[in-house]
Amino acid sequence: MNNIILRNIIRFIGLVLLQVLVFNNIEVFSFITPYIYILFIILLPFETPRWIILISGFLLGLSIDVFSNSGGIHTAATVLIAFISPWAQNVVSTKQDYELGLQPGIKNLGFTWFFFYSLILTSVHHICLFYLEIFRFTELFGTLKHALYNVVFTMLFIIISQYLFFNRKAD
Repeated sequence: MNNIILRNIIRFIGLVLLQVLVFNNIEVFSFITPYIYILFIILLPFETPRWIILISGFLLGLSIDVFSNSGGIHTAATVLIAFISPWAQNVVSTKQDYELGLQPGIKNLGFTWFFFYSLILTSVHHICLFYLEIFRFTELFGTLKHALYNVVFTMLFIIISQYLFFNRKAD
């Protein structure tokens, strides 16, 4: 149990630092930036209590907002995906019971399950984030296009990270 908590604390700090120091400085075509930090919420174990998921989402988004000076939009978008993550698990999954200690990932549940689960959360996060950033409906379709391009780029990094870092066999 303590190993899981320590691993998630290290993952939290590592993803925040990666986002702030590396990924916030990546711009493809001057408008696509991967938001890899949401991988923390995506990878939380299934039995994590809902209140811990919400607090973790709040602290994660707040950390990114503080370093990015973005006025709370990351916090709002991250709390939203923390709130809907149990729903997304039920939408993607056909089984109701998961093994104790199981966390979402390609290694544990396969590529298709993880891809669709991540896609749901990433899409909701990015659409919320970019509409809060623009905060007007006059650019409705342009903002949606911008969000979807970012979803594709972020999903690419999430899938690559699964194969590079999280696809090892359990001890």
